[in-house]
Amino acid sequence: MRMLHTMLRVGDLDRSITFYTEVLGMKLLRRKDYPGGEFTLAFVGYGDEDDHTVLELTYNWGVDHYELGTGFGHIALEVDDAYLACAEVTKKGGKVTRPAGPMQHGSTVIAFVADPDGYPIEFIQKGTRGG
Repeated sequence: MRMLHTMLRVGDLDRSITFYTEVLGMKLLRRKDYPGGEFTLAFVGYGDEDDHTVLELTYNWGVDHYELGTGFGHIALEVDDAYLACAEVTKKGGKVTRPAGPMQHGSTVIAFVADPDGYPIEFIQKGTRGG
């Protein structure tokens, strides 16, 4: 078994695709409309679905907002430099919700940003995990 994807419901598919591709540097892997079900799926990620876990962005036609709920935590991405990654997100119009720095009870360097729908994305600096 292997993990294939994580699905997020989004309120504006084009806005979300722009965020994940232009701000976070992912690639749009595929996109398909399902008129019978009135939804569109778009898959984004850093590599081909055959050997990478990706995000499935689901847009239900006519729904522009979702409550995030309390069960979902965050998406985590490894970055070379969390400080630089936050600066790049800010430069590209993204929102940093927790600036880069060591965890309160450890040495792992993390940061958090929010996607256009408010989903939290954690940056974990390469080489600092576990401390």
